Parts: sequence; C-alpha cells; structure tokens
Amino acid sequence: MIRRIIGSILFTILFLLIALGFIFYLDLANGPIVLFILEVFLIVLLLPLLFIRVKNVILKHRISIIIIFVVASLGIAFTAHPSTYEKSAAYYSNPVSTEVLQLKNGKVKGVYNKDKTVEIYAKIPYAKPPVGELRWKEPQPVENWDGILDCSKFGPRTMQPKDSPIMNTLVDMYALKGWYPDFRMDKYQKRSEDALYLNIWRPSTNATNLPILMYIHGGSLTTGSSAYNDYNGEEIAKRNVIMITIDYRLGVFGYFAHSDLAEESPNKTTGNYGLLDQIEALKWINENAEYFGGDKNNITVAGESAGSSSVSAICTSPLAKGLFKNAIGESSSIAGKNPPHTFRTMEEAKKTGLDIMKEFKCNSIEEMRKIPAEKLVTTNYSNGSMTIDGYALEKKPYEVYKEKNNNESILLNGYNVKESDAFVVPMFLTNPTNKSNILGRLKDTFGDKYGQEMYDLYKEKIDKNAFEVFNEIISVYWFIYPHHEWSQLAKEAGVTVYRYQFTKENKYYGTYHSGEMIYAYNSFDKSLHKFAYNSSDYELGKIMCDYWANFAKTGNPNSDGLPTWDIYEPESNQVMELGSHVGSFNDCYIDLYKIFDKYYQK
Repeated sequence: MIRRIIGSILFTILFLLIALGFIFYLDLANGPIVLFILEVFLIVLLLPLLFIRVKNVILKHRISIIIIFVVASLGIAFTAHPSTYEKSAAYYSNPVSTEVLQLKNGKVKGVYNKDKTVEIYAKIPYAKPPVGELRWKEPQPVENWDGILDCSKFGPRTMQPKDSPIMNTLVDMYALKGWYPDFRMDKYQKRSEDALYLNIWRPSTNATNLPILMYIHGGSLTTGSSAYNDYNGEEIAKRNVIMITIDYRLGVFGYFAHSDLAEESPNKTTGNYGLLDQIEALKWINENAEYFGGDKNNITVAGESAGSSSVSAICTSPLAKGLFKNAIGESSSIAGKNPPHTFRTMEEAKKTGLDIMKEFKCNSIEEMRKIPAEKLVTTNYSNGSMTIDGYALEKKPYEVYKEKNNNESILLNGYNVKESDAFVVPMFLTNPTNKSNILGRLKDTFGDKYGQEMYDLYKEKIDKNAFEVFNEIISVYWFIYPHHEWSQLAKEAGVTVYRYQFTKENKYYGTYHSGEMIYAYNSFDKSLHKFAYNSSDYELGKIMCDYWANFAKTGNPNSDGLPTWDIYEPESNQVMELGSHVGSFNDCYIDLYKIFDKYYQK
C-alpha cells in the first residue's frame, strides 16, 4: 500500500515536472494561445489516468501515459511559433475611422485613438518600394496614388532577420529578474523589402503650423520597427506636437556597399541606403507638412540607439541641411573622433560587400538583385554601420562639427547608466567579471596602459563589485563617452545643448539600453509589462514627455511646473538627472572621460 502511494506520488511529480517544462517552453516560444489551451487540456486529460489501477501492469501503464503525454506535447511544441499579422495603429477594438486627409500625393484615411483626441495615419508611403532594380539605389520619390489609402494599420517591418521569440522571452526574464508567464503569444509583425512607410500622430483639433518630431527607431541598423509600443506617438500628439515614426532599409538592404553600385549611382554613392531613406522621409515631411497641419520650419529629428547614431549623421549630412531645426539623441552617437559602433570606413564596407557576394556565389550586382529578400537577409556578415560615401556623408561627423558646419540649432541628448549590461553580461555569461580577471579584461579591451589606468581609477569600487565596474566602464566606452564628445563638439560649434543622464530603475529594463524610451514618450499604457511600473514611473514619464514635447515646440524643454533643466555648460560638469531625482547633478564620469580622451588621441 505504502509503495503504491509512493509510486503514485513520484509519477505525479515526474508528470507535473514534464508538464511544467512544456508550459515553460510554450511561454518562451510565444504562440499561438490555442496551443497553450491544448496543452492544459492534455494535462487535465492524462493526469487522472496515472491513478487508474490496472492489475499487474500499473507501472507499464503509467510509463505509457507519460510517453503519450511527451509525444503529444512535442507535437504541440513543434508548432509553437508566432504567426504574422498587420498591427493595428489603434490600441482598442473596432477603431473609429478619421475623415479623409489629402496629402501631396493622394488621399489617406486613418483611425482615432480611443478618446478621439489623436488622429493616427499609419503606413503612408514616402518613397517608391526599393525592390527589383531599385534595390541598393537612392530612394526614389513616391508616386501619386488613386483612391483613398487605408492607413489604419502599421506597415511591415523592413526586411530583417527573424528575431527568436525564445531569446526575446529569456531577455525579458533577465530584465524582470524572474519568470512571469502571461502566454500572450506575441505575433510577428510582417517583414517586407517593400517597407518605406511612415506613421503620423496628430492632435484631432485641425490645428495648423504645429511642431513636428520625426523619430528614427533603433536596432543596430539591422532590426527594429516604427511600430514599437514604447515610442508610440499618442502622448506626444496630445501635447500638440505631430509625431512621425519611420521605417528605413536595414542590414544588407540598407548598408551594403560595392564599387559597382557607386559607379552606377548618379551621385556615386554606396553603403548608406538606410541613411538616405531617413533623409528622404525628412524631405517628404517638409513637402507634406502643410497638408497634415505641421510647420516645416519647426522639425525636430529624434532617435534612440542606432536611431540616435543616425540623428548624429543627419546633423552632419549636407543633404539634410535646412530640412530640420533641432535634434534629440538617446543612447548612441557617431559624432566622436572614433565612433565605437555604427560607423565604418568605406574600405571596410566594400570588403564586407565583396564577402557577401562570395557568400551567395554572385559575380555581379545584377545577380545580387535577383536573390530573394528572404534568402539575402540570412547573410552571415554584419551590415550595421554607416560610412563616408561622399554624398550622404562627405566627411566624418567629427570633422563637420569641428568645421562648425553641422545642421542642428539645439541638441538634447543623453544616456542611461547601465547601457551596456544587456550586451556585456551575455558575452561573459559562463565566466562573469570578478576581481581576479577584471584587469586582464580591461587591458585586452583598451591596452595595457589605459586598462591599468582604468583599474587604478576604480580600484576601491573593484574591491566591492568588479562585475558592476567593468559593465560601467564599457557603458561609458560604448555609449556615455560618445554623448560627452557629441555635447562638447556641438557646444564648440555654437549649438545650445541640453544633456541628461537617465537613472530611474524599475522592475523591467530600468536603466539598461532603451529603458528610457517608454518614459520619454509616456507609453506605459501600451506596454506589455505594465506590472513592472509604479506611480513614480508614471510621474517621471509625464515629466519626460513634457520635456520632449516642449523641446519639439520651442527648442527648450522647460515650462512652468517642471524642474528646471539648465543648458549644458562643459566647465560646470553638470548634467540633468532624470530618475527618482529630477534636477542637475555632477557628472560622475569626468575622470574616466580624461582617460578616454588620451585613449582616442593615441
């Protein structure tokens, strides 16, 4: 009797552990929800059968039940992958359509937000589809269209590698410091090489001459979408600013370089097609501003991560001169003397281009243009960097700033305090940084001389927490120091600069890379992780969104009722803290900047 009870308990535990494993996998795999329901039904169906007494064969019976369960669950798991869909521009069921809006090239009809204070027009084409013979050519002006375009849904993501839902969920678990199963089964937004579209949020007041904020998404110039929840434009539009997000060519489609492409180009350009798309979108906005109530003389370009690197490029591109007024850069820049990422020499770009042609066994650009986009996107070579092409970028941005020939009048830029954690931690997952190996890693990265100087500077902190020190130094190297350089160069060029450091922790991304976006655009109600934020986050989101909207309106983030954001002055070493405390504080990286000054000078 006791043996039978113990056997029943052990088999039940085994069954439930296996069941939990499959449920965990279904949450990682994200979709669809019907598979989770089917798995639960299977558990409910088979679990009671473990307790059925079958004379003389009860052990074999239980093993058979578990085998049946495992085989059936494997079948369910095998089909567990997200489906694709067109994402609605509105975040509620049965959205109400707007009136028809006449644009320069034709008519569009969008949708209202839930309280009808904002009109949303998604998937508006700003250039011809860059497909076929137009692959790897400068973007061509969009042609007029007949009829009324349905702009109630976002366009597809620009062609990019499919992201792994399992990896995305694991990243969420790392950020959330736990497993919070929701089985929402996220769907994939469709991908397409035909994706040069933009989205407009504007207040539904028929106001005219409103300021415009054009936002460029991040994603290392290889991934991303204009439809991401954290920079939804609804809250900015409620503050009487028209917000526009854009898609642009990415990866091998956006930054592939080859001499033959330069030769066939009327502008002798290659390697910067994504950047050219961004500038084409800016041109479209200038030409259409009066149609949707915007002021073409008051345009702010903004972006985060690779989008911010793109903003720093646009600030120094001769093609963008006169197309915008001010700029916002969040968490990346290529304005410095030697950008640590998102930038490469033309020689490097062309070498990668040749390697890709060999990879696909092509002897000509004509052959390359015949490769299906779904195949081409699988290239093993990285194409996430801009280059000096003599057209979009005639010189390094650093040199343009030194010559005081940059385009923006006022710059708002900044960074998060733990920018690099999500990048560095996976690199050393099996061998975390500690007191015994940090000096070697610093020397490997920065050379013996400067690695030792950094070690000596942080010696006291290293004794307490070497793991955090290494991540901090890499954050400064990859993200914070480039913003320090950008701010310095802009000030020297006569630009008014507002600089921030984001320090607000929460139960999700916090101060990791991209953690500030949901605050800057106050999009908490669109988040899939609302439980990670509390009243202090909502309050900071309101403040930051007011700052961003004010800046888009006047070039000054300040207004009555907000903590004063002082203009950045290098000699004061003061930056604006955006966190639990909102106000000026001392930049804590000054001594490390001095080491990087010497490192880059060398």
